[in-house]
Amino acid sequence: MTQTVLLALDTSTEFCSVALLSAVGGAASQTADQGNAEPRIWMRHEQTGAVSSTRLLPAIRELFDEAGLKLADCHAIAFGSGPGSFTGLRTATGVAQGLAFGLNLPVVPVSTLLACAESARLRDPSATRVLAALDARMDEIYWADYAWDAALGEWRTLQAASLDAPERLVLPDVPFTLAGNAAAAFGARLPAVAAARTVDGEALPHAVPLAHAALRAFRAGRTVPADQAAPEYIRDKVAQTTAERVAEKAAKAEQAARVAHEADQGEGRQ
Repeated sequence: MTQTVLLALDTSTEFCSVALLSAVGGAASQTADQGNAEPRIWMRHEQTGAVSSTRLLPAIRELFDEAGLKLADCHAIAFGSGPGSFTGLRTATGVAQGLAFGLNLPVVPVSTLLACAESARLRDPSATRVLAALDARMDEIYWADYAWDAALGEWRTLQAASLDAPERLVLPDVPFTLAGNAAAAFGARLPAVAAARTVDGEALPHAVPLAHAALRAFRAGRTVPADQAAPEYIRDKVAQTTAERVAEKAAKAEQAARVAHEADQGEGRQ
């Protein structure tokens, strides 16, 4: 039986999330779901806002000290590759790359949407079909559709990470769990809220479910060299241009004027 030590990082949201996982297993293809002992996990998950970069390395040191392990004991570095905050994704990617380069370790990129699906399943084992949806700002959502394959002990991606208006989310034709914060952000505008078997608004990007998913990926050989680790932005731009902001403001003003005019006409007819 061999021990696997894996470090997982996620700064895709306003949280700085770090997990250190130590697992004992047999064959590389096996997972805890297939009979191996549950891994030991140490973690930090702290709301740091835009300054996750200042907290990430200290949190990593704390976890290794707490676990009685050293960075040299690590077998792989995993990180939340996105989608999410552009700055946060760059932070996690850069730290994962730096540590992996220094230790000559492979890197395991894990989608933040897959981490949401993994979180939902860890919280509710019956959550085997998960629609993960996160608020992408700018009146859009990041979303993906996953099905848990019990025979393989792994998620199958039915719809890769996408960016759409909330109303354009494609619903599964079977009972599903809606994971992520899009339900809280958009409410009834998100058709999946009414259609879902369960809405799990707490199933968010977090280093612990990310570490569980990364362990399976590592054992299956789904890793990349440090120099090939990259964020998955999904959206091509982080903000509107000045012209777009001016146009949007004008459109909103025009709409407000039209609503006011229609209200005045309605009062005049009374």
